[in-house]
Amino acid sequence: MSTTKRMLHLIIGPLLYAAIWFLGSATGWTDGTAAKGIGVAAWMIYWWVTRPVNITVTALLPGVVNALFSIVPMEDVISQYASGSIVLIFGSCLLTAPWAKIGLDKRISLKALSLIGPSMKSQIAVWLLAAAILSNMMPNVVVVAIFTPIAVSMLAAAGYKDIKTCEPAVPILCAIAWGSQLGGAGTPLGGAMNITAISFIEDFTGEEFMYVDWILRMLPYTVIATLTILLLMILRPMKTASLSGTKEYFEKCYSELGPMKRDEKISLALFIIAMLGSFLRPLYADILPGLIPAYLFLVLGCLNFIIVGMDKQMLLDWDTAQREVMWGMLLLFAGGLALGQILTGSGANDAIAGVISKMPLSGGLGTVAIFAVFAAVVSEMTNSTVSAAVTIPIAIGVTQKLGLDPLPYLFTVCMAMNYESLLPVSVRAISVGYGLDPDKLLKSALPLTVVRLLVAIVVGYITILL
Repeated sequence: MSTTKRMLHLIIGPLLYAAIWFLGSATGWTDGTAAKGIGVAAWMIYWWVTRPVNITVTALLPGVVNALFSIVPMEDVISQYASGSIVLIFGSCLLTAPWAKIGLDKRISLKALSLIGPSMKSQIAVWLLAAAILSNMMPNVVVVAIFTPIAVSMLAAAGYKDIKTCEPAVPILCAIAWGSQLGGAGTPLGGAMNITAISFIEDFTGEEFMYVDWILRMLPYTVIATLTILLLMILRPMKTASLSGTKEYFEKCYSELGPMKRDEKISLALFIIAMLGSFLRPLYADILPGLIPAYLFLVLGCLNFIIVGMDKQMLLDWDTAQREVMWGMLLLFAGGLALGQILTGSGANDAIAGVISKMPLSGGLGTVAIFAVFAAVVSEMTNSTVSAAVTIPIAIGVTQKLGLDPLPYLFTVCMAMNYESLLPVSVRAISVGYGLDPDKLLKSALPLTVVRLLVAIVVGYITILL
């Protein structure tokens, strides 16, 4: 990006904020405080789309703008950067941080892929399904980060050195990114967007939301959407019918790892305990009311700093943690929560909900479609965490004004927001970083995105009817 273009985008962001603040107050559409809240959202979304600064830097805007203009109490905003949801993601990062050092990440990936066949259809199926399954156990960004370099190495072993000009790389790398998002939708462990959604649900209901409830509510969508995308991908005409040496490559790589080592067993056991503890929370919630999943992950993650590995060193030291913990993702997630606090506390959500509720909405298919399209558009322009922070509070406000139960509609929003495929941001940035052509990504993703959104609308509507 040129310096002139970057400066233009930098200036337009705060100008949007000022214009919305002025127009909202001058026209009487809403009061000045609510207009400020909407202005912050517009500023952040514009910068997230145009990226004159890193998207993580943009996530700090709620604190910066609120400090200058006192939109809501500052403690409401700042507390979001150290909320229980942040602790959960941090704990998850601590649990998986030793995996690269001890080789557990490659073992899990290669084991899942060791049975892959040479045909492109089997390649797509295995990469997509493996990514979807693994995203049920860890954030989708981690899954993409683990699988993508393995896929690139596999393609290189098959004779494709230049990923940008490699025709088979497009469906394979896309299958990884899209599969991780499809699988990640089905569990709170799939990413920050789901934790954000749960935070809003808990704030709305005033009760702890059990992870198993999320799985049960999202399971029909996850299964149908995954099978639909898989079918569409394998039915597409492909210039390359098969790759050579693929199955042998995975078997060779996996055999070179040897038997599972003590450190790998310990690290995997800690992660499984954390995962099962989150899903089985209803069984011990009354006995240990304070041990919610966030703190369970933190406790088990901290054990890595204490357990001595085979090399006589701790499984995890702080220097490694600093490198491996996805600090940018934590800030991005927190920025989404902080934006949600500003939208709610300033009355911006009520103002936007008031406008939407004046539309001829009855809570039926039209309402579902509007929520779903809005959530999907915000996800594609920014990322699903931002979409959760922006759309879920608005959905709550609108459904309450219509006298409806918000929960079924919130899960429709979650179905729609949990898929980003068009632009080279979020998890797709990893694929593009390894050489995937952004134009090819966009062309490949567009028809599948439309179909996937239709699936979310239909499944969401049926869920509401039930």
